[in-house]
Amino acid sequence: MLAALLLGSTGLVAWQWPQRTPPPPSGNAALEGVGDDVCVVAPPTPYDPALGQPLAAAREVPAEARCPVCGMYPARARAWAAQVIFADGDAYFFDSPLSLMLYLGNVDHYTRGRTHDAIVARYVTDTDTGLWLNAQEAVYVTGSSALGPVLAGNLPAFGSAGAAQQFVQQRGGQAVLFGGIDTRLLRGLAPNLRADHRLHAS
Repeated sequence: MLAALLLGSTGLVAWQWPQRTPPPPSGNAALEGVGDDVCVVAPPTPYDPALGQPLAAAREVPAEARCPVCGMYPARARAWAAQVIFADGDAYFFDSPLSLMLYLGNVDHYTRGRTHDAIVARYVTDTDTGLWLNAQEAVYVTGSSALGPVLAGNLPAFGSAGAAQQFVQQRGGQAVLFGGIDTRLLRGLAPNLRADHRLHAS
């Protein structure tokens, strides 16, 4: 009789307290792993002469390309995509300008054997037109209400200071040039920024 009661109580407790699976992270919590020692398999996209364009010209994002920083597929959020091209013609694609900046600050960590000096072109997507912009010439907005691919703060890019300022008036934040995106700014967007992150503007 006692054994039956205990068994029944155990079943009741199990029914009352089912195992719960924690919800997936969202917002800035989804960025907490960015910059950590996370292994992301993101092979480069080689240059294809058959495309008939210069080696350093911006390319469309392949559907299978993965961001070497966060592992996302940039083609799924094309409006935020970015890319770098190396002297050997290989290209890497990123889910957003933020991931590009994190990458440029630690190229060897995210793509072993690669060096910052071997990069011949950097591009980000113009938020207004969807066209590719030279990342070093673009104007970015930080602190706006615009949410990037992981539904957290990012760095929407624009082709001119005027376009960036118009965006600021509509969505808040402040405009910043490529060289002004420093470690402090990046750490505010990616809390777990690696301690060995270097300035990307050189």
